[in-house]
Amino acid sequence: MLAAAVKALSQILSPPMRSILWRSIGLALVLITVLAIGLQRLLSWFADTGEVWAEGMLGPNFHSTLHVLSWIVSISAGLGVVLGGIFLMPAITSLVASLFVDDVADHVEREHYPADHPGVALPVTLATIEGVKTALLTILVYLVALPFVLFAGAGFIIFFIATAWLLGREYFELAAMRFRSPDDAKAMRKENAATVFTAGLFIAAFVSIPIVNLATPLFGMAFMVHMYKRLSGPRRELIEPARRTNVSSV
Repeated sequence: MLAAAVKALSQILSPPMRSILWRSIGLALVLITVLAIGLQRLLSWFADTGEVWAEGMLGPNFHSTLHVLSWIVSISAGLGVVLGGIFLMPAITSLVASLFVDDVADHVEREHYPADHPGVALPVTLATIEGVKTALLTILVYLVALPFVLFAGAGFIIFFIATAWLLGREYFELAAMRFRSPDDAKAMRKENAATVFTAGLFIAAFVSIPIVNLATPLFGMAFMVHMYKRLSGPRRELIEPARRTNVSSV
């Protein structure tokens, strides 16, 4: 598994993958920017409305106090957007990954598994639906874990474990669906649940590193292609020639 992670890391920086890397980073930055601006405006609107409402309830004597509180809330809202962007990065990269799954997998298969039959490109609709489902699940987990952040960091642990399961699940199934039907891919993932989850821990660790995590779609997909090949067993194309050679020698 560690060898697969090293191969994935080395390949995402290779010249053939750089174009995909820059496109992936660009799309992720756009999504993060849109999310940050949207949240900031929404929170600012709530802060302004809350100040006016509170002043109407308490009277003009509290104007200065409420203005200071509104200022504090605005700063807190800004920090909340930054932290929210960090926590929501797994959701963003899940959506981005669904758009580049075949580009990344093709490069990995050609370089490391040239004797194998190449995978079949996933329909864009199917890949996008899988990415959106994982992104929404990740956001839901974030909202559930958020209250527990106050309790000795329990929320961070919950979020990390959930991220490992969600991202491991998505990237493995995307890799497997290039060779199997969606139902078979999900069944294979369930049969190897412990291994896929452990592999997901690598991806969760990667996505938790600021800036570097922008390359998560490439790392996660390349890593899970290697894991799928490993769990699929020996490659028949390489076994058959050896078998025929042994028969001939007998």
